[in-house]
Amino acid sequence: MQHRIIVLGAGYTGATAAGRLARRLRREDVAITLVNAEPDFVERVRMHQLAVGRDLKPRPFSEMFAGTGVRLKLAKVTGVDVDRKTVAVLGTNGAEELEYDSLVYALGSGWNDQGVPGTAEHAHEIASRPGALRLSERLVRLDAGQSVVVVGGGLTGLEAATEIAEARPDLDVALAARGGLGDWLSPKGRRHLRKVIAGLGVTVHEHATVTGVEADRVATVDGASIPAAVTVWTTGFAVHPIAKATALEVTDTGQIVVDETMRSVSHSDVYAIGDAAMVTGPGGKPLRMSCASGVPTAWQAADALTGRLTGGKLPNVPLRYFNQCISLGRKEGLIQYVTADDRAVGAALTGRLAAVYKELICKGAAWSVANPTLIPTRRRRVVLEPARAASPARTPA
Repeated sequence: MQHRIIVLGAGYTGATAAGRLARRLRREDVAITLVNAEPDFVERVRMHQLAVGRDLKPRPFSEMFAGTGVRLKLAKVTGVDVDRKTVAVLGTNGAEELEYDSLVYALGSGWNDQGVPGTAEHAHEIASRPGALRLSERLVRLDAGQSVVVVGGGLTGLEAATEIAEARPDLDVALAARGGLGDWLSPKGRRHLRKVIAGLGVTVHEHATVTGVEADRVATVDGASIPAAVTVWTTGFAVHPIAKATALEVTDTGQIVVDETMRSVSHSDVYAIGDAAMVTGPGGKPLRMSCASGVPTAWQAADALTGRLTGGKLPNVPLRYFNQCISLGRKEGLIQYVTADDRAVGAALTGRLAAVYKELICKGAAWSVANPTLIPTRRRRVVLEPARAASPARTPA
């Protein structure tokens, strides 16, 4: 019997995990199914580019995983039963139930409106391709001089504000940050960020916590009102809600609690990776939701599952950070070097060279996902006999 592995979600982490498993396990021993609602790979780190109308290279999964042994199931995940070891999906064939022996949960996250009044009704998000495309259509309709407010001073907010300002210099672009602009960066990083922001004509509202969003403005905690023909909300991510509805042990935010191999602490046949997992990094600090965190967890989970199935060694690679890569439009960038636990150090790469560096990182990440089995690796034989889930009792007709 083949060991049935189902990977839920084909973002950076899910697609990486599926490809890595296919590269390490013999095809006759495993059946790997990758479940995703969309037929193409989404470069989530480029959604700010898509939002301003820049074309992105299409990456169909049917081409990426052709000949790898990974079966693509185009469907939306509607539920997971970790006790019966089944996944409920809704696809072109209607509702179906898939059985698994091992599950890799990589459904990730979406935008988080933080419960701020008016955000869901009036703000745009760029955490997804549909959201970025809707924003793109809205920006096209804006006349010169109209205002765009990006709420959120983190990496996503900085990239969105600078990308929009560079692509549409005729618009009045503003950034509302809860703290100081780039206050987590090194002094060199902050200086460069302020220089680029000023050069692009972006108005910065620091220490401006937004408490409400209306159709034409945002309100801040100090009673100020910032005009906004378009509001872009980038204040963080919310975990996909399905895990919280299962018997898995999860945090208050819905992230699955895992051990150092990304295996669920409550269900040994389930692995969680990327934004879906509560992963502890150096210093006991949780890893932040990002591609930089997610891809290493995918490697860890795939190698751990491979080791357990084949009787091999388990991975013992510490998860750590090296830098934060920020694009500031197409011509400028900022690479902030950090400690293992993600605290800024004095060194930073800036300017055009940093923009090229960031572009190479993005291209490299997409290339590795698009070529999952190109790097040759010895495929190992599965020695673990899968324990089949008991079939539910059926009521006689």
